[in-house]
Amino acid sequence: MKSHTEYLTFNVPQRMDFINITRQVQAAVEKSGIREGLCLVNAMHITASVFINDDEPGLHQDYKRWLEKLAPFDPSPQAYQHNRTGEDNGDAHHKRQIMGREVVVAVTNGRLDFGPWEQIFYGEFDGRRPKRVLIKIIGE
Repeated sequence: MKSHTEYLTFNVPQRMDFINITRQVQAAVEKSGIREGLCLVNAMHITASVFINDDEPGLHQDYKRWLEKLAPFDPSPQAYQHNRTGEDNGDAHHKRQIMGREVVVAVTNGRLDFGPWEQIFYGEFDGRRPKRVLIKIIGE
């Protein structure tokens, strides 16, 4: 079995945003030479996410609004106990927990094997600094 590892780095200027990374992940699959296997894509920070969904701007705005209702940004230590450590990102940890840490996609005939409309996204919830995403492909 072969394996291939790549890292993507993002420095999102907004506090919260979503970036379609499907092309970069597919490029890593092609570079790997693996025709049949699995591709793991993992946000390597506890205030960022990787998830699969539709690339539709209205849906992304709905997610942002919904996440802000569930875990509103509030830097005060009264809002989130985590902010008592000197951080201001208690909300970002909650948003990441909801949206997920990683995805695994089958690789079939050298391509990511998606259902209709599926795309891979990087979700940022505490932007303005560099963060990494791991791409790990295993197979034959």
